[in-house]
Amino acid sequence: MAFIRRRRLERELYSKERFSLLLLNLEEYYFEQHTANHIINKDCKDERKFRGSLKICSKSIIFEPDDSIKPIIKIPLRDCISIKAPEDNEGNNPFTRDTSGRISVLCSQVFLIKERNIIAPYKTVRGRTEYLFQLDVAVKVGDVVQTLHQLYRASCLDKMGDQAAMKPVVQITLQNVRRIYKRRHGLMPLGLEVFCTENDLCSDIYLKFYNYQDRDEVYFLIATYIENHIAEHTAESYMLQWQRGHISNYQYLLHLNNLADRSCNDLSQYPVFPWIIADYSSSVLDLTKPETFRDLSKPVGALNQERLDRLLTRYQEMPEPKFMYGSHYSSPGYVLFYLVRVAPEYMLCLQNGKFDHADRTFNSIAETWKNCLDGATDFKELIPEFYENDPSFLVNILKLDLGKRQGGKIVEDVELPPWASGPDDFLQKSQEALESQYVSEHLHEWIDLIFGYKQKGSEAVAAHNVFHPLTYEGGVDLNSIMDPNEKVALLTQILEFGQTPKQLFTTPHPQRIIPRSKSLSRTSSHSVSIAESPVSPNEESFEDLTEESITLAWNNIAKLKLDKQYKIHKEAITGIAVTCNGSSVFTTSQDSTLKMFSKESKTIQRSVSFSNMALSSCLILPGDTTVISSSWDNHIYFYSVAFGRQQDILMGHDDAVSKICWRDGRLYSASWDSTVKVWHCVPGETLTNKKHHFELLAELEHDVSVNTINLNAANTILASGTKDGTISVWDVTAATMLHQLPCHSGTVFDAAFSPDSRHLLSTGEDCCFKVIDVQTGMLISSVTTDEPQRCFKWDGNTILSGAQSGELLIWDLLGGKVIERIKGHTGAVMSMWMNEQCNSVITGGEDKQIMFWKLQY
Repeated sequence: MAFIRRRRLERELYSKERFSLLLLNLEEYYFEQHTANHIINKDCKDERKFRGSLKICSKSIIFEPDDSIKPIIKIPLRDCISIKAPEDNEGNNPFTRDTSGRISVLCSQVFLIKERNIIAPYKTVRGRTEYLFQLDVAVKVGDVVQTLHQLYRASCLDKMGDQAAMKPVVQITLQNVRRIYKRRHGLMPLGLEVFCTENDLCSDIYLKFYNYQDRDEVYFLIATYIENHIAEHTAESYMLQWQRGHISNYQYLLHLNNLADRSCNDLSQYPVFPWIIADYSSSVLDLTKPETFRDLSKPVGALNQERLDRLLTRYQEMPEPKFMYGSHYSSPGYVLFYLVRVAPEYMLCLQNGKFDHADRTFNSIAETWKNCLDGATDFKELIPEFYENDPSFLVNILKLDLGKRQGGKIVEDVELPPWASGPDDFLQKSQEALESQYVSEHLHEWIDLIFGYKQKGSEAVAAHNVFHPLTYEGGVDLNSIMDPNEKVALLTQILEFGQTPKQLFTTPHPQRIIPRSKSLSRTSSHSVSIAESPVSPNEESFEDLTEESITLAWNNIAKLKLDKQYKIHKEAITGIAVTCNGSSVFTTSQDSTLKMFSKESKTIQRSVSFSNMALSSCLILPGDTTVISSSWDNHIYFYSVAFGRQQDILMGHDDAVSKICWRDGRLYSASWDSTVKVWHCVPGETLTNKKHHFELLAELEHDVSVNTINLNAANTILASGTKDGTISVWDVTAATMLHQLPCHSGTVFDAAFSPDSRHLLSTGEDCCFKVIDVQTGMLISSVTTDEPQRCFKWDGNTILSGAQSGELLIWDLLGGKVIERIKGHTGAVMSMWMNEQCNSVITGGEDKQIMFWKLQY
């Protein structure tokens, strides 16, 4: 990941520099440096001088010798007894000022770091010791000593921010800024992450502000200035791409981490990835067996029932605020536990100059997994590096002395499971596991725990997913704490003991759509081999051929061309229905007529008026013998094609009927009377003048007028859109509402299920497309349009829509952009019909015309 790449780049660029900000303490600032000598055995025959750089920091004095054999000297200001110029004899005050070139520091403790330029635990020298430094520019001694006196007093007070009068300056050219993100830091909105061009040394900068107003102002100024700023996407936009297989599980998790303010530049909020594999003992990893995988519906702490029972007993007996787990699943300590071999200096910084005990170091994948299952306080998840291509964090490339384990074994490379032939193979198999079908089917359950609705509240309690209150945003208001010591302690706990990601979802996350074993990609032919195919190599089923032709059509939908156009009505066309053989086209219009147009003779063969009110939609029943039309006069009319006359009337509503659908002998009618009604229709016998028999099966009530309806392929779920922008999803078999969402800010013009019935797309007068996950009812995507789109057809990925302007627009839904604009009507496109093969389209417009469109491959 970027963290390891950056560490490698830093080692290459700064191989001769041993000092880094990692030598500083939490909330410590590096101010300035002075070329100086470290004097040993002063005024003696064997007096020696070691040239180097004296660095002034807010909590320490650091001397970095030019000779890399010599150790870096770090003197904590709190351990200083006196800071003065040696020649000064004024009074008994040990803290004095002089203009001599020498500065004497008497201290009780000092740390020696990187002796012989080896990354190793710091050496601590205790006892009263004097260190003498001589600045090259003697006149600066007075200012340096005065600064050190001020910093000494501030370090004793522990008041954060008092040392921040001076700050190092980093200059970035705005034209190099690639993108910027607002970040949460210490559970407060104070962070800003700046990404520059890859070749820039400042390619990743993480800034912390003291208040969110300053952070937001800087963000606004930079985002306004830079031309190539990449705007942040929403979790929903990535969700749809992931659901439909356009991005991998790995990519989706990275996007979610980024949206939840997890960054590789902030070890306290490092990206979190799940343990996937549960088998670290077999010689062969079998990804077809469910038992190979970890249960993704449970947090790590709940994977071992026996341990969970003990934790729940303690939880029940605990006073408020209660928590189940005292440690977190992600913290700087856990991140560096995994990365100690590539980031040893970070570990030394975190642990006050020490590596962890050899037996607690990251020694073995299997041991680490076992401890996460059985350990009383170990509930950690993984980091992205386990699913990437750089195995360096598993190998002791730097030859670090990480100690000896009990039994005398030296800590070297990480021990891998038997099924991995080496580090590269381990990562390859881990990637395969992450992208496996089992994980794709269950990853949403883990997302619910970490980023979703099971992160907080009663759902978290039910899922056994409750952590210490300080790990959650809002758990404490640091700005309200006036005591500096308490503030430092709480901030330290927040930064070092783990932070729960920002919550991205408050409803159940939808499951990923798993393609059938035999399927077509959008850019290629069959994605399975002949051996896996249920049909022989020399034959294809009719269903497969139809599916292939549909895919081919949608891949070429931008090649849609106008074939013919005819003005056949006096007002806007509201509905289109076509006979099975495609020879006759029936249309309804606001001019109150139903017309039958012959494609062969290019003439109107029938024109029927049922009343003086507008007709709103039409459909043709199987067998092509009856056409049904809905009217603003509250009625639904049945017209016999064979006998050329009105056959029946259904007076079933108290206001205009806006849309009708027919499936399997049932009629579904939507009305401005705020209802959708389901009717069972028994066809009449025209020759004996027997009428249809209508039986009302269900009435689906709404708060306002219903403008459109649509059924899924299985005829089990109905979607309705109202004039106030509400989308409702109904189980028509039980006549119950499944979901209701205020999707649009105006009338819903059209709504339709995807071919697999997993998603529902709607469009409204608010110039937006909205996508709902049918299973969960979650709004997962929103695309803004330049003008209202009145009607559409879609295949789950691409949309063909009719615009208010009369154009036909082709949309890449996942990319949220228009692929093609096709000139069409001179007024709004009011209705659209598409054949089963999706290669022929008829549109009806406000301009009173019908237009015939064909794909030209």
